[in-house]
Amino acid sequence: MATAADEVREVFIDGLKNAHALENQALALMDRQIEHLAHYAEVAERLRAHRGETHTQITRLNQILESLGESPSALKDAALTMSGNMAAIAHGFATDEILKNSLANFAFENFEAATYKALIVMAEEGGFTTAIPLLQQTLQEELAMVAFCDEILPTVIRKYLYRKASGGQASH
Repeated sequence: MATAADEVREVFIDGLKNAHALENQALALMDRQIEHLAHYAEVAERLRAHRGETHTQITRLNQILESLGESPSALKDAALTMSGNMAAIAHGFATDEILKNSLANFAFENFEAATYKALIVMAEEGGFTTAIPLLQQTLQEELAMVAFCDEILPTVIRKYLYRKASGGQASH
């Protein structure tokens, strides 16, 4: 019979594996977007920086999983990477690609932040104290990206509207 501690551990590990897959999905989304940001250099620059952070976040998740004798789920990683590619491709055909991506990025970054908040609570409840600073560091990076998405949105919208009104390429 599983104990409460066993249940917390199981949920925590599943959450870590889900976060690992989520970060792989983020990489796929960012890669596709960066390719299409000729007129939105500030967004491309921040996405490139966050891409590097995301690789570090994956390393942190691997470290936590390894400390628990676990490894990421290759199936979850592949599935979410593919769904990230599909979402980015779908937006690529839109005449307002930058707007769709900006809104999706804001939502996605908030989802990631919520994921790490939940993982921190699970780590606290399960006594996985060595994981907490790593998760908190990632949470801070995600919250910084949320703030960027929030702050840049009006600029992106205005630039899109101006470019569209002047007959220029506005979508990306």
